[in-house]
Amino acid sequence: MRTTTTRIAGASLAAAAALALSVGPASAADGSVSANLKPVAGNGVMGSGTAMVDVTGNTITVTMAATGLLPNSPHAAHIHFGAAARHECPILSDDKNGDGHINTTEGGPAYGDIVVSLTKTGDTSPKSGLAIDRFSTAPGGKIAYQRGSIKVSSDVAKAISAGESVVVIHGVDYNKDGKYDGNTKSDLMPSLPTEATDPALCGALRVAPAGGMHTGGGLPTDTLKSGGQNEALMLVGGVALLAAAGTGTFAARRARARA
Repeated sequence: MRTTTTRIAGASLAAAAALALSVGPASAADGSVSANLKPVAGNGVMGSGTAMVDVTGNTITVTMAATGLLPNSPHAAHIHFGAAARHECPILSDDKNGDGHINTTEGGPAYGDIVVSLTKTGDTSPKSGLAIDRFSTAPGGKIAYQRGSIKVSSDVAKAISAGESVVVIHGVDYNKDGKYDGNTKSDLMPSLPTEATDPALCGALRVAPAGGMHTGGGLPTDTLKSGGQNEALMLVGGVALLAAAGTGTFAARRARARA
């Protein structure tokens, strides 16, 4: 009996270990990052927002919400990255032409180039950086954005997961007349006023804090949101492993009691 019980316990442990290991390690680029979106210095915006990016291999899912933007006007939004950039939002000392504002080019040393265009439909590459007709128009001054299955390069995925990218929402209203206008032209597209393309809100994407288990039933919400499927599956495997170990120990004790 003792030999049989020991074999059963060993088999349970082996099966549970196989379950945990079968999940496999996550990709080196996998992870979640988040940002608090704040007004860009000098650009007269009073808004705020949040952004979260989940990375799985070379695919990202972006969730973003913002308020306090120029209502009912297109707002280009991007993820920026540059290997030589500071990986942060611009500060007023980045204003090189001395006009008291930060245009997109002046912000470049802080946040880098466009690597993902957060369009609502169609292409999401840098080529769509000024596809004004496919960005949110911020009804009521608010943006609620979510889009998954966005393909990026391995380098971009790694940069995002490492907390080296920045979310920027563009479009300001310096003269507070409710529209994009003014004599100063955009540094990106001279046919547009600078108000249409200057950065409004900005937030550096940083690694989200790891979620912990709660005392209620099921998987913790934080794990499902920030850790993704791999962490959840690993947690299931770990629970199964512990359960099998407990079962084996209990069976062995019961067998010794009967012997």
